[in-house]
Amino acid sequence: MSPAPAAAPTPAPAPAPGAARAGPRTGPVPVVDIRGVTVRFGDTLALHDISATVEDNLDAGEFVTIIGPSGCGKSTLLNLIAGLLEPTSGQVLVQGRPVDGPGRDRGMIFQQYSSFPNLTVLGNVLFGLRINAGEMQLDRGARRERAMTLIREVGLTGHEAKYPSMLSGGQQQRVAIARSLALEPRILLMDEPFSALDEPTRLEMQELIVSLWSRIKPTIFCVTHSVSEAVYLGDRVWIMTQGPGQIAYEIRDCIPPSPGIPPLVAQERSDFKAAVRVVTEAFRRVAGGDPGPPSRSGSRL
Repeated sequence: MSPAPAAAPTPAPAPAPGAARAGPRTGPVPVVDIRGVTVRFGDTLALHDISATVEDNLDAGEFVTIIGPSGCGKSTLLNLIAGLLEPTSGQVLVQGRPVDGPGRDRGMIFQQYSSFPNLTVLGNVLFGLRINAGEMQLDRGARRERAMTLIREVGLTGHEAKYPSMLSGGQQQRVAIARSLALEPRILLMDEPFSALDEPTRLEMQELIVSLWSRIKPTIFCVTHSVSEAVYLGDRVWIMTQGPGQIAYEIRDCIPPSPGIPPLVAQERSDFKAAVRVVTEAFRRVAGGDPGPPSRSGSRL
């Protein structure tokens, strides 16, 4: 729907408590199904009773961006989906199966550069392919071909023999993206992947990841602190409350598509500016401690 410049639209009514856990689901199995999840670290309540669903669109995975105040549990939510953390209560399912640890179907890109320092660019991209060669049924030639294709797609042709210490920050994140996509994950999790980059490089990486997403079509969850980045990257934006975190708003109807449009061009469009206003207004409500109607799965805008 078209957002009003002055304020965000009125949120839809929140679902009744317990609705997310009420009986078996009908229709396609969601790619991610978060059911009443709470996370505690000792006496600290990090996430409280979160429920959310992302449908399994095989022909085009969704791009979900997540923003919220510092310490609200954004990274914790990613770690739950990745299988790096278990919920205190509730359940996280990926394609209908409970998450019980990391898996090849989920790739993760961190804020910190995570390439193996003793491996070249090519060696880093090949690493996961070697480990999973039997499961993926790839011989040595096929693994190398896939790695070289991804290196070309992320713009690192000519850097195959270089080590991470010889690369810029943006180039190291390109290596991380290629390494993650090499295993053909159904889900890609990104935890503030561009926050340490200078602005021109950050814009280049935004355009790159949108281009790769539109071609390869995984479901992506990306944590960011930037409203404009959330609107450019995502086709759905989750806004989380201050800790203990909950999803206060889910904004999707006003988010314009970005594939094929450079970030600086997109930012000048009226529909992009309108979407930024909607997200910013909702974020201000959350930051001010007034996220609107209480909701375990978010109010739809």
